[in-house]
Amino acid sequence: MESGRILIVEDEPHLRIILEKQLRDAPDSNYEVRSAEDGVKGLEEIRRDPPELILLDVMMPGMDGYEVCRQLKASPLTSRIPVIFLTAKTTLDDRLEGLNAYADDYITKPWDRQELLFRVRNQLRTRRAQLSSNALTGLPGNVIIENELARRIDMGEKFAFLHLDLDNFKAYNDYYGYARGDDLIRFMASLLVESVRLRGGEGDFVGHIGGDDFVVITTPERATGVASEVKDAFDTRVSSQYDPADRERGSITVLSSRQGGVKEFSLLSITILVVSNVGRDIRHSAQVSDIAKDLKKLGKAIAGSCIVPDRRTDGSLVSPVREASDPEARP
Repeated sequence: MESGRILIVEDEPHLRIILEKQLRDAPDSNYEVRSAEDGVKGLEEIRRDPPELILLDVMMPGMDGYEVCRQLKASPLTSRIPVIFLTAKTTLDDRLEGLNAYADDYITKPWDRQELLFRVRNQLRTRRAQLSSNALTGLPGNVIIENELARRIDMGEKFAFLHLDLDNFKAYNDYYGYARGDDLIRFMASLLVESVRLRGGEGDFVGHIGGDDFVVITTPERATGVASEVKDAFDTRVSSQYDPADRERGSITVLSSRQGGVKEFSLLSITILVVSNVGRDIRHSAQVSDIAKDLKKLGKAIAGSCIVPDRRTDGSLVSPVREASDPEARP
């Protein structure tokens, strides 16, 4: 059922009543609706208790909707609240002025009830997706990852959960700076999406936990192909993220604050942990995290990029050397 906290800012009393009723009576929805009679009171209400969406009239006494919207979008506390203008002003210049005030949508009076409800629903869904996504990569973040994994567990689906982590990313960040580090994370996100497109299938999921940690949820049958594609693509292309001299040398030298002095780091590698509920009873997403943590200890002991699958059904873990994707890998 759709839900959301909506504020109507409209100076015409009868229109406020109609809007409130249409939203409260919307099928398959449970909207919490309140209203304000002008722009000044609307801003006061928003600052007192920020809604999830605002339906904003344009032509109001005292402060018009354009100014209300500009003030909202100028404040970090309210800039991400979607604003739908609801107005009798219908010319192109009117619409452009609304867009110039950074409105998210525009509905003209008289409005169609079904169109209004569709636009309200879509703006609420878009806002929630944005808030739940990683700001750097745009990929689904922790909340959506958790929900997707829980959904598959609840549905009894067989799945493979791939946790992907870059080795020595902190050294890269320290050496090149945060801006280059962010570029590398976006490079990784793009590579991951492309690899899943090439070797994955319908329903596969890509998420960004944060920092240099990513996840893919796929089927057990596709897991090896996806993991191998990611690993090979990363090893082939990661050198492009280095300056020519460092790329030719194959390493960077970083001042170590923990150990003192300097330390040499080879080009970045990737560790891919594969957790599956095939042959193992997984009833909660926390179990997946626990297994991945144990696998990570094994993966980090392997030099270079590796894939570490959990293939035991008795709770024990595989040998990191034996299960590394590179037969030459060593602890």
